[in-house]
Amino acid sequence: MNTSCPTLTVSLSRAKADFLKLVQQANAGQVITITKHGLAFAQLVTARKAPGRRIGAMKGKLIIPDDFDEPLSDSLLQAFEKKHLPAASLKTTTAQSTTHSPH
Repeated sequence: MNTSCPTLTVSLSRAKADFLKLVQQANAGQVITITKHGLAFAQLVTARKAPGRRIGAMKGKLIIPDDFDEPLSDSLLQAFEKKHLPAASLKTTTAQSTTHSPH
Protein backbone atom coordinates (compact mmCIF):
# COMPACT_ATOMS: atom_id res chain seq x y z
CA MET A 1 0.00 0.00 0.00
CA ASN A 2 1.28 3.46 -0.84
CA THR A 3 1.31 5.36 2.48
CA SER A 4 1.88 8.75 0.84
CA CYS A 5 -1.68 8.73 -0.57
CA PRO A 6 -4.63 9.66 1.64
CA THR A 7 -6.61 6.63 2.72
CA LEU A 8 -10.36 6.30 3.10
CA THR A 9 -11.98 3.29 4.78
CA VAL A 10 -15.54 2.34 3.84
CA SER A 11 -17.82 -0.62 4.47
CA LEU A 12 -18.67 -3.01 1.66
CA SER A 13 -22.28 -1.84 1.63
CA ARG A 14 -21.20 1.81 1.28
CA ALA A 15 -18.71 0.85 -1.44
CA LYS A 16 -21.54 -0.83 -3.39
CA ALA A 17 -23.78 2.21 -2.98
CA ASP A 18 -21.10 4.83 -3.82
CA PHE A 19 -18.96 2.82 -6.23
CA LEU A 20 -18.72 5.42 -9.02
CA LYS A 21 -17.78 8.18 -6.54
CA LEU A 22 -15.15 5.93 -4.92
CA VAL A 23 -13.67 4.99 -8.31
CA GLN A 24 -13.33 8.68 -9.13
CA GLN A 25 -11.60 9.29 -5.79
CA ALA A 26 -9.24 6.37 -6.36
CA ASN A 27 -8.46 7.71 -9.82
CA ALA A 28 -7.51 11.00 -8.18
CA GLY A 29 -4.93 9.14 -6.06
CA GLN A 30 -6.86 8.27 -2.93
CA VAL A 31 -6.57 4.71 -1.60
CA ILE A 32 -9.96 3.28 -0.65
CA THR A 33 -9.96 0.39 1.83
CA ILE A 34 -13.18 -1.62 1.76
CA THR A 35 -14.10 -3.49 4.93
CA LYS A 36 -16.36 -6.45 5.54
CA HIS A 37 -17.51 -7.02 9.12
CA GLY A 38 -14.94 -4.43 10.24
CA LEU A 39 -11.96 -6.18 8.62
CA ALA A 40 -10.06 -4.93 5.58
CA PHE A 41 -11.46 -6.85 2.62
CA ALA A 42 -10.16 -5.06 -0.49
CA GLN A 43 -8.53 -1.88 -1.70
CA LEU A 44 -9.54 0.35 -4.55
CA VAL A 45 -6.57 2.16 -6.10
CA THR A 46 -5.82 3.82 -9.39
CA ALA A 47 -4.38 1.54 -12.04
CA ARG A 48 -0.82 2.16 -13.10
CA LYS A 49 -0.59 3.37 -16.63
CA ALA A 50 1.34 1.09 -18.98
CA PRO A 51 4.34 2.73 -20.60
CA GLY A 52 3.48 3.94 -24.07
CA ARG A 53 5.13 2.65 -27.21
CA ARG A 54 7.82 4.85 -28.62
CA ILE A 55 6.79 5.60 -32.16
CA GLY A 56 9.73 5.48 -34.53
CA ALA A 57 12.08 3.77 -32.07
CA MET A 58 13.46 1.53 -34.85
CA LYS A 59 13.66 4.25 -37.51
CA GLY A 60 16.76 3.78 -39.64
CA LYS A 61 17.60 0.41 -38.07
CA LEU A 62 15.59 -1.83 -40.40
CA ILE A 63 16.07 -2.18 -44.13
CA ILE A 64 13.16 -3.46 -46.17
CA PRO A 65 14.21 -4.53 -49.67
CA ASP A 66 12.32 -3.17 -52.68
CA ASP A 67 11.11 -6.68 -53.62
CA PHE A 68 9.77 -7.41 -50.11
CA ASP A 69 6.20 -7.89 -51.29
CA GLU A 70 7.05 -9.87 -54.44
CA PRO A 71 5.90 -13.51 -54.58
CA LEU A 72 8.43 -16.05 -53.33
CA SER A 73 10.02 -18.55 -55.70
CA ASP A 74 8.45 -22.03 -55.63
CA SER A 75 11.53 -23.61 -54.03
CA LEU A 76 11.72 -20.95 -51.30
CA LEU A 77 7.99 -21.14 -50.67
CA GLN A 78 8.16 -24.95 -50.37
CA ALA A 79 11.10 -24.71 -47.98
CA PHE A 80 9.30 -22.08 -45.91
CA GLU A 81 6.13 -24.12 -45.74
CA LYS A 82 8.15 -27.33 -45.25
CA LYS A 83 6.47 -28.95 -48.24
CA HIS A 84 8.21 -31.89 -49.80
CA LEU A 85 8.57 -32.68 -53.47
CA PRO A 86 5.85 -34.90 -54.97
CA ALA A 87 6.52 -38.64 -54.69
CA ALA A 88 6.99 -38.95 -58.49
CA SER A 89 9.78 -36.37 -58.36
CA LEU A 90 11.42 -38.24 -55.50
CA LYS A 91 11.39 -41.54 -57.43
CA THR A 92 12.95 -39.89 -60.46
CA THR A 93 15.59 -38.18 -58.34
CA THR A 94 16.32 -41.39 -56.41
CA ALA A 95 16.49 -43.48 -59.59
CA GLN A 96 18.91 -41.03 -61.17
CA SER A 97 21.17 -40.91 -58.14
CA THR A 98 21.37 -44.69 -57.75
CA THR A 99 22.14 -45.48 -61.40
CA HIS A 100 25.73 -46.40 -61.89
CA SER A 101 27.58 -46.15 -65.15
CA PRO A 102 29.21 -49.38 -66.37
CA HIS A 103 32.97 -49.65 -65.88
